This record gives sequence, C-alpha cells and structure tokens, in this order.
Amino acid sequence: MAGDKTNIISPSGFAALRAEYDLLFATERPKLVETISWAAGNGDRSENGDYIYGRKRLREIDRRLSFLARRMKAARVIDPAEQPDKGRIWFGATVELADEEDARRTVTLVGDDEADAGAGRIGWNSPLARALRGAATGDLRTVQLPAGPKEWEIVAIAYP
Repeated sequence: MAGDKTNIISPSGFAALRAEYDLLFATERPKLVETISWAAGNGDRSENGDYIYGRKRLREIDRRLSFLARRMKAARVIDPAEQPDKGRIWFGATVELADEEDARRTVTLVGDDEADAGAGRIGWNSPLARALRGAATGDLRTVQLPAGPKEWEIVAIAYP
C-alpha cells in the first residue's frame, strides 16, 4: 500500500497536504456534523435526503482525512534547493529531455502526491522518474512505456 512507505515530498507539497487536512477537519467536517444533527432532528431518516447525503459525505471526508494523515505521517520533506549533487537528477530536479526525433520535453521530479503530468510534474516513483534518477547531462536513459521502450537524452538539469 502506498501509505506504508516513505512519502518523499517538497515543503510546498507538504504544506498543501496540511492545508487540505486542516480545511476538512476544522471547517468542512464540523459544518457537515451540524447539518446531519439538524437533519436527524427532522424525523424519518430513511427518506431524509440531507441526512443520507450528509452521512455519505461525512464518510468520504473521514476517509480522506485518514488518507492525508497517513501520507503526512510517512512524509519525508526534502527541499530541492538543498540537493548536494546538482549535476545529477535527484528529487526536485527540472530536467529537459530529448527523444530519438529530438522532440523536447521538460519535467520536474516531485512527490507522488504533487504529481501533475499535464503541468510537467512527474511523481518520484513514476517509471520515467525512476529511469532518470542519478543521470547527468548527456546521459541516455531508456524508459519502459506501455507502447514499448523509449530512449531519452538528458539535455539540461536545473534546481530551484
């Protein structure tokens, strides 16, 4: 299970998890409990939409709170700016890649909870990130994709 192993994350990624947890715990959950209590006082619960929906939403919030708590407990916050070897690809690196057709792609290695492939942020445990770890500028790395292997050349490495 993903929650059982170390969760490498940036300081801003950890702050985002904490902010979501605090919002759910301190704001959304108490409002929902109040609504459920009000709806429960309205009599027949079997046909009470507010009560039924409220209970369902409360279970969803509690599951999310539990997930966030596990992720934060397993978190190991790493500041990319403090990576000792900036000549190689490690957590937090922004990497420019070129494939066999010289098509360029820029990706940043972030924690799995911060990943957003559309924005070029790939999770630390993704196949591409695993293949890139430890590589230096000029190195070639092969990534196993569902469509087959693809080779990338590391063109540039930058850290914040």
